[in-house]
Amino acid sequence: MRTIWLIARRELLATLRSPLGFVVAAMVLALDGLLFNLLALGGGEKYSSEVLAQFFYTLSGTTMVASVFISMRLLAEEHQIGSFPLLLTSPVKESQIVIGKFLGAFLFLALLTLVTLYMPLLVMVHGKVSWGHVFAGYLGLLLLGAAALAIGTFGSALARSQIVAAFISGAIVVALLLFWLLGRAADKPLDDVFSFLALHNMHFRPFMAGKIHLRDIVYYLSVTVFFLSAATRMLESRRWR
Repeated sequence: MRTIWLIARRELLATLRSPLGFVVAAMVLALDGLLFNLLALGGGEKYSSEVLAQFFYTLSGTTMVASVFISMRLLAEEHQIGSFPLLLTSPVKESQIVIGKFLGAFLFLALLTLVTLYMPLLVMVHGKVSWGHVFAGYLGLLLLGAAALAIGTFGSALARSQIVAAFISGAIVVALLLFWLLGRAADKPLDDVFSFLALHNMHFRPFMAGKIHLRDIVYYLSVTVFFLSAATRMLESRRWR
């Protein structure tokens, strides 16, 4: 655990100091603020619960995009700077490398996400905010972000270039998002299977509405564990080449 924490701390500090971290943070926060004013607060009078639901819906999109860009450098950058062979020959286990780098990226994403907390507080100026709704929404964002980061970690383990890693990760995320369309077009029982596998439609909407279901938590954690395990297997295969 100490090794994982050291890797996570190093990754978090590297992200905070890198130009990419500042660019991603600035763009995401600017876009979140713009969409909050245009979509959540705009469009006439709304109930506070509707404003919060729209707020979490827009943040879910920027969170997934940010996750792809944050995670693309985790392992692919090691190739570009020439430290990947050194990483593989170190006495650290592949699982510790993957989990440590993922955890560092997740801490940065969590910090970036929680900075937006002032936006729901603005709703209190003209309405009432349910703190349970806020907690459920942010829990959903962090779970969704963790799943997208795990996908990005896998993409970064596959590619030798950060651009290619972002493309692979984005393609997987989009494919999982579009599973809900397959669910609408497929016949039973495949429609339920595709709908359940969709990354956003079925599993994030309850969090938007302030509801927490164990089914949705288990789904996001399962996606996270699956892609982190796949990234670990990829590193293990490269160690013995």
